Amino acid sequence: MISGIENIKKYLPQREPMIMVDTLLAHVDGATKSSFLIAEDNVFVSHNLFTEAGLLENMAQTAALGKGFECSEKNENPPLGFIGAVKGLYINRLPKVNDIIETQITPKHEVLNASIVDAAVSLNGEMIAGCELKIFINPQINES
Repeated sequence: MISGIENIKKYLPQREPMIMVDTLLAHVDGATKSSFLIAEDNVFVSHNLFTEAGLLENMAQTAALGKGFECSEKNENPPLGFIGAVKGLYINRLPKVNDIIETQITPKHEVLNASIVDAAVSLNGEMIAGCELKIFINPQINES
């Protein structure tokens, strides 16, 4: 487990205030699990709720966290990735300020610089959001 924004920043290209994960709970066989405490001053909080855009960014950053963790094991900087497509997005409810969400990324396919992953967000064991993400990695923006 790796926690704290300063430690997590080693694995992500994002910087404050756009970091939407704060703990790497697990990374096994390409699957990544993160958690995130939703703070009142988060840029994606509106009316005490973490918005849809925040949930999507959390899913994408959990995928980036896993890729960054893999790169760190090879002494490489985290690559810059881009969401190419979102498929089957569902949001059953929005988490509130001070909730801790857990996000699971499971790889489906990887071809060249494109990955397709399943993302699922839970709150207290209840699945609240998910989708399939197509993510493109720009290997040229990975300055070691």
